[in-house]
Amino acid sequence: MEGQKKDPPSVRHRCARVEMSSNHSQDRGSRMQVTTYGVDLAKRVFQVHWVELDSGEVKRKMLTRGEFTAFFARRAAGLVAMEACGSAHHWGRTLCALGHQVRLIPTQFVRPFVKSNKTDAADAQAIWEAAQRPEMRFVALKSELQQAVMGLHRQRQLLVKMRTMQANQVRGLLYEFGVVVPRSWRALLTQAGLILADGSRHEVPELLRGELQRQLEGLRELTRRIEQLERSIGGYRQQDEQCRRIEAIPGVGPLSSTAVLASVGDARMFRSGRQFAAFLGLVPRQSGTGGRVRLLGISKRGDPYLRTLLIHGARTVVNHSSRPGRTAPPWLQGLLSRRPKNVAIVALANKMARTIWALLAHGREFDHRWGQALPVSVA
Repeated sequence: MEGQKKDPPSVRHRCARVEMSSNHSQDRGSRMQVTTYGVDLAKRVFQVHWVELDSGEVKRKMLTRGEFTAFFARRAAGLVAMEACGSAHHWGRTLCALGHQVRLIPTQFVRPFVKSNKTDAADAQAIWEAAQRPEMRFVALKSELQQAVMGLHRQRQLLVKMRTMQANQVRGLLYEFGVVVPRSWRALLTQAGLILADGSRHEVPELLRGELQRQLEGLRELTRRIEQLERSIGGYRQQDEQCRRIEAIPGVGPLSSTAVLASVGDARMFRSGRQFAAFLGLVPRQSGTGGRVRLLGISKRGDPYLRTLLIHGARTVVNHSSRPGRTAPPWLQGLLSRRPKNVAIVALANKMARTIWALLAHGREFDHRWGQALPVSVA
């Protein structure tokens, strides 16, 4: 209305300001206001969205790959938000070196803020808006070493998958000619190799025999490469004291410990062990309306590789405790008596995840009396 006093631009665009404490400002006890940038990453063209603090003007800029670093080098230190996608950790480390603070947002949390058509400019604006929500969840920025370790894990995972596929194919082809071998790639290499090398056995035609032998040799080569990757991962494990500390937990081995530290980094970014278990997808999904909430199966959110390692480790603990002369913790025995075995295994994996968080977040050592009733001291 005419004559009505308007708010200054600094008030109208207050949402563009994020109050944040840097390391040096905390030492002085002061707080500073910085500009928030929303960045939509790509291979060659980057879209940036921000609001100027002084004028409140909305700015959008398209940058090439070569201009991206130079642009932020000229800007004052601010908060840069990006989707946690390919190359995000690399650019996050680059921007941190320029003095900016970086927030990586999971892609599924950005999508609700895209108002209409999906374009680079709309995505950058959605990232900018999502970064300013008070309850937004962010992804921890990984170091080069963390990414390298996870790269070794991903390569090993791919080779294991290839070995399983080839072993299943060889086993299936042998079965077509009446040759049955056990369900194990080790047994396949041993028994199938002897069968194919024996010239007196004629179950498998000569036309196929040579190719199957080459497949078995390929399986041996894949196994050698997997063992080499495991030795490389073990070398990183020996250098990190935290890996050895959480490996004291039953069911946590070198692969699980290195994958946790490479994926999570600082466990204190999670408020509790339950939040860490939820990050791994080891908590029930919830569905409810009208005040009634139903608990469903586990959410399976987060990294499936890390969740799979913990579940396999929990399965090993349950199977080992069922052997003669071994006993499971009382709570696990009670759970196995009430629920199916796989449900108890996932519950144990959840407990392992929460125990890992407690050891990493608080710097504690694992108590080997875990799961046992401790004696009560009488004053």
